[in-house]
Amino acid sequence: MPELPTPVGTGAAVPTGAAHPVPRPVSRRRPLEIAFWVIDAVVGTVAASLTVHMDHVREGLAYAAWEPWVWEGSSRLMVLLLVPAVVWFTARWPLHFDTWRRHLPLYLLASLAWSLLHVGGMVVLREAAYAMQGLEYDFGDVLRQFGYEYLKDIRSFAGIVLVLHLYRFVLRRLQGEAALLAPPDDGSAPVEPVDRPERFLVRKLGREFLVAARDIEHVQAAGNYANLHVHGREYPLRTTLSELEQRLDPARFTRVHRSWIVNLDAIESIEPLESGDARLLMRGGTQVPCSRRYRDRLRNG
Repeated sequence: MPELPTPVGTGAAVPTGAAHPVPRPVSRRRPLEIAFWVIDAVVGTVAASLTVHMDHVREGLAYAAWEPWVWEGSSRLMVLLLVPAVVWFTARWPLHFDTWRRHLPLYLLASLAWSLLHVGGMVVLREAAYAMQGLEYDFGDVLRQFGYEYLKDIRSFAGIVLVLHLYRFVLRRLQGEAALLAPPDDGSAPVEPVDRPERFLVRKLGREFLVAARDIEHVQAAGNYANLHVHGREYPLRTTLSELEQRLDPARFTRVHRSWIVNLDAIESIEPLESGDARLLMRGGTQVPCSRRYRDRLRNG
């Protein structure tokens, strides 16, 4: 059984399942994440369509019963289709206290692109739905209507961004978030080299643990984070893969892909592929891609 991280200030191993339950793998979280957005789209469509129906009845406006469902359904469907793009964007350029000023202009541009795609897509869907009824859909004055829609879209975009950031924040707290050990505040010499860390500090649910660098099996890039994989657990470290590569021991760790670093001692087997790339089977069963450009480095390692 692999040794579990040791709490800071103690010498005892953490009991299995007590303080470090294995976080849910991404493959198991993904269906729940997709289900959340699908349910949100369905519930939003139903609620908005019924609201539009009641407003039209109260004001005595003439309309066909299917029209509110087309209006709201086309909008919610486009939002649902655009969510993966926002997930990628927010992972690539997350908002933090030290980055929000630099990234905020990108988010404003992204909100404009979001609105253009959202409005353009829903208009196409509405025109198709109306055409099936032998009618024409009139969007109205394009500039005026787009300005109106953008004021609504920027709020929707901001809401999705907020949900994603809060979700990732909670997820990092539940599974543990890694950090590099900092030099002592009093200016004394650090216990171990800071530029070549032998251990990483993991904070999880108010507790702190030390993870030995030698126990890291592989590291995967995830936007502005590098996920450390240790004994089946995943700890996000806020750094880029290139920065981390410079600090890990090159005798033990090597880059095998633009998004992956592996511990040479954790490689079980190497499977060459016809493309010239390779597939690495890691200890524990994880498969890691190895690009052709890094294969020579892997052989030399």
